[in-house]
Amino acid sequence: MTRPHGIQGDHSHVFDAGNPLAERNTMRAVILTAVVMVVEIIGGWWFNSMALLADGWHMSSHALALGLSVAAYAAARKLAGHSHFSFGTWKIEVLGGYTSAIFLLGVAGMMLFESVERFITPAAIRYNEAIAIAVLGLATNVLCAWLLKDGHGHSHDHEHDHHHHDHGHGHDHKHDHGHDLNLRSAYVHVVTDAATSVLAIIALFSGKLWGWDWMDPLMGIVGAVLVAIWAFGLIRDSGRILLDAEMNAPVVDEIKDVIRNLPVQATITDLHVGRVGKGKFSCILAVSVKEPVEPSYFKKALSVHDELVHVTVEVNRQA
Repeated sequence: MTRPHGIQGDHSHVFDAGNPLAERNTMRAVILTAVVMVVEIIGGWWFNSMALLADGWHMSSHALALGLSVAAYAAARKLAGHSHFSFGTWKIEVLGGYTSAIFLLGVAGMMLFESVERFITPAAIRYNEAIAIAVLGLATNVLCAWLLKDGHGHSHDHEHDHHHHDHGHGHDHKHDHGHDLNLRSAYVHVVTDAATSVLAIIALFSGKLWGWDWMDPLMGIVGAVLVAIWAFGLIRDSGRILLDAEMNAPVVDEIKDVIRNLPVQATITDLHVGRVGKGKFSCILAVSVKEPVEPSYFKKALSVHDELVHVTVEVNRQA
């Protein structure tokens, strides 16, 4: 049986919202993508290239998704500091990335349907014109990927040696730095576009040089599978944050390690950790102690982890 001894929370942190450079670059990518999208759709239809037409429609959904990413940045910036958001507006950007991934799944389904249909009812392709447009699409995608390269979401863990103040012991920890999932979703969109452009070029050259007309719809199917795989990965990562499914994050074990190695005997009775910003986490911790200890003692011990920006501690004294 326990009785409450004290609760202390830190509500002083302001969480970042918006990314001006990423927003500007994403807007540039939207404009480039929209222009080439129109060229590819018209060219694919006019020259009877399924791979090129699929790439054009694929690019059209990307233009919409990239526009959604820009809107998410704008909303996060405009609503920053609004009292309705307990932990800031960063998750608006994550929601934008999640929604973009849903668009990607729709694109994959559309590409698959149209490619199978072209297998059943083949049509003559004007290869030279279609190849020229496909190369233009690829060049545009490479340029857009360069603009958005900082959002690719690679994990780059690195170690820190934390010394827990006066507790006399150090630990090496690996931190998974947060990434801009909204920007990552935009990057994934243009990378999938680049991949489908490459597949379209391969298909068109195969048909032109060796008469392999079946390569055109086949590459459309391969592209659809690749897009679906990337979409599921993005849905998984953004969905985990939106659902606060972060209890397998490295910082959770670090919190437990700090409490376990304190000079006072304390047992964790409740722990909730959720991501509230790029590489930033909130922590709600309840501990049971035999001797009187203030919540601030535990907060100070946890402060060595700078990714913990919102910490609430409840101390229960054992009867």
